[in-house]
Amino acid sequence: MRDNPLVLHVLGARPNFVKAAPVVNGLAALGVRQGIIHTGQHYDALMSDVFFADLGLPEPLANLGVGSGSHARQTAALLVGLEDVVQEHRPALVVVYGDVNSTLAAILVCAKLHVPTAHVEAGLRSFDREMPEEVNRVVTDALADMLFATSPEALSHLANEGVDPARVHLVGNPMIDSLFAALPKLDPAPVRERLGVPGRYAVATLHRPANVDDPEAARELVEAVLGVADQVPVVVPLHPRGRQRLADAGLVDRENLQIVDPLGYVDFLSLVRGAALVVTDSGGVQEETTVLGVPCLTVRQNTERPITVTHGTNRLVTPASLPAAASKALADGAATPSGDLPPLWDGAAGPRIARVIEAWLRDENLSPASRGRVS
Repeated sequence: MRDNPLVLHVLGARPNFVKAAPVVNGLAALGVRQGIIHTGQHYDALMSDVFFADLGLPEPLANLGVGSGSHARQTAALLVGLEDVVQEHRPALVVVYGDVNSTLAAILVCAKLHVPTAHVEAGLRSFDREMPEEVNRVVTDALADMLFATSPEALSHLANEGVDPARVHLVGNPMIDSLFAALPKLDPAPVRERLGVPGRYAVATLHRPANVDDPEAARELVEAVLGVADQVPVVVPLHPRGRQRLADAGLVDRENLQIVDPLGYVDFLSLVRGAALVVTDSGGVQEETTVLGVPCLTVRQNTERPITVTHGTNRLVTPASLPAAASKALADGAATPSGDLPPLWDGAAGPRIARVIEAWLRDENLSPASRGRVS
């Protein structure tokens, strides 16, 4: 085994940071040398830098600053930047998270350079190839050497795709680790007071291309959100992606509708914790509301996280059905999960992942020549 091998974590968007923090902490407890590469896919301080502070992540070894752009241009910039980083640092393992373009670029770079990889949140599937994230998931899982699954259905998806079971580990959900760690700090009152939010309110997060890129789809979505705002004040921390399109469609400050800048991790979850309802098209928010017991309406035709639906805390809706679904959710009150939380959503996923990685690093059967080799 190579002396003091290095593990690199490639992070590009705010959900990546939330998933990575428990893994980084778990590896640190085991004395593993590691570093973070921030690709800058989310380049606004409110979308990334504040998350490093909120989650206690160390300063990154590098920030590639790729910024926004079309999928092709952004991924191309990521490929070039990550290739340089991997060749410079020669890691024993690169860990990628979720399904963003940074994840796809890192897995492709490492496959070409013969650097082993691990994918955290493997096996999630919406079965909708029109979602760019779905393409990223499938490609990443096909190329990763280790796959860390967050829920049992992910194991079935990977098996159906012919993935060697020896590469797959059911470890639970590290995003939930971060949530449990943050719970003592999640107080809605200071955030509500700062933003001027009333005592009973809903939160909406909207950014998926299918919802915001097409003007007609954006208009339908905005009309649906306004239908919710007719029933309860709605706070919208608005992602830079699609912000102008949604504003053009009418999503602007008005009575019972408040548009705010993106919030840090603790502030956002504090706001969610105190909400009567959450409307979202985000994947991670579906999971966080499941743990917090807040009713969640997901404005999508499908979800790669069906366990949140079967668990009884999340419901898929169309824009047309959103106002009526919101009325029912507000009348029903707090979500009532059907039984315990999903398997292994116990706050210990990060240490589980860390133990698998640490064992892999010290496995004497792994040839040193096969790790960290770059062309």
